[in-house]
Amino acid sequence: MFDFDLFVIGGGSGGVRAARIAAGLGARVAVAEEYLVGGTCVVRGCIPKKLFVYAAHFADEIALAESFGWSAPHPSFDWPRLIENKDREINRLVALYEETLGKAGVEINRGRAIMKDVHTVELADGSAASAETILISTGGAPFKPDIPGIEHAITSNEAFHLQTFPKRILIAGAGYIAVEFAGIFHGLGSEVFLSYRRDKVLRGFDEDLRDHLTAEMKRKGINFCFETNLRSIEKGADGLTAHFDKGDSLTVDTVMYATGRLPNTKGIGLEEAGVQLAPNGAVVVDEFSRTNIPNIYAVGDVTDRKALTPVAIKEGHAFALTVYGNNPVSPEHDDVPSAVFSQPPIGTVGLTEDEARIKHQAIEVYRSEFRPLKYTLGGSEERALIKLIVDRASDRVIGAHMIGPDAPEIIQGIGIAVKNGLTKAQFDRTLAIHPSSAEEFVLMPTPVES
Repeated sequence: MFDFDLFVIGGGSGGVRAARIAAGLGARVAVAEEYLVGGTCVVRGCIPKKLFVYAAHFADEIALAESFGWSAPHPSFDWPRLIENKDREINRLVALYEETLGKAGVEINRGRAIMKDVHTVELADGSAASAETILISTGGAPFKPDIPGIEHAITSNEAFHLQTFPKRILIAGAGYIAVEFAGIFHGLGSEVFLSYRRDKVLRGFDEDLRDHLTAEMKRKGINFCFETNLRSIEKGADGLTAHFDKGDSLTVDTVMYATGRLPNTKGIGLEEAGVQLAPNGAVVVDEFSRTNIPNIYAVGDVTDRKALTPVAIKEGHAFALTVYGNNPVSPEHDDVPSAVFSQPPIGTVGLTEDEARIKHQAIEVYRSEFRPLKYTLGGSEERALIKLIVDRASDRVIGAHMIGPDAPEIIQGIGIAVKNGLTKAQFDRTLAIHPSSAEEFVLMPTPVES
């Protein structure tokens, strides 16, 4: 009756995983992607951002090398070369994604796909395809407010393709994208200003992490414009002038909006097909990623459950096993490790201290702050912070947080412990690897708060 068993709208991480696993289980599968296969993470998110983060570290690394006996030449930075090399790597990854889908027998349709009814999509060439099941995996899109001059501002999408490196940049926002790009542009040589309507960065993260990162970013020389709102942007001969609600203004070369992302559901026919959407445009799904229409599912950022690439991949895999593997799997969204590639970086898993105090009757908080060994010779004042949150009744570690060198790498292992319910006593029985920053996770015998 149908052209395909499964049609996936959106070729990002969740959609690609769902398509590949479903095809491996015998389904006839097609994917439509209007930009590049791989989605936000591969094309203009996690991968290029991490490459930029690496690039931004080299100036500090070269300066630090002198304290270890190296005589470093005067470094210079070539922005076009970084963009060129980044693009080459992204193109390589996109080709691998397409090759993987092709080997699995998945048909790739290039261009936008729009739902015409619950079983039919219209393709970019004007043709139509029918499918028994449709999966929405269109991800998220950057948000820009409707203010005068907003057309002059960029988002993270355009930041990866700037032809000219900005010597002065204003970043509006204080979430993980904002603080990551603040560190990137500062490390590469920009004068960075970050504006936010509140008084500290990373709302929703543990308060100690927020305070620590704010202090470290200030110490590095990033300029904060807290408790202010950007009202308009004016283009002039000297650059872009940002006007704030308190009457002050700032002239820079580039204004970047990093005030969040919204589910990418506009203009793809979901409302016409009767799919229920949340007020912010997210596709509403049940625990098995099914919408209110029985044959339509959605995974990844478009559902606004937890906007992380590994979560989208898990959701896509679970969908395929549920629908085509006769193995109903509900993706889990608790105790998901995550990282912020700020400078210094953050790794976190489990509950924040505030969340733990709400959900548990009594908790214990363990905290260690120290200067990493790497910085002792060079005289750097940068400090690391490690924190554990323990449920007193069960002794289970319910939250683990770190800010400092290698925090994302370290928290991956700690995430295994938290996800599997290890206790503080089991942490304490684990021998430390010395000297390392990670050893602090097993060397905190006494709580600092309870």
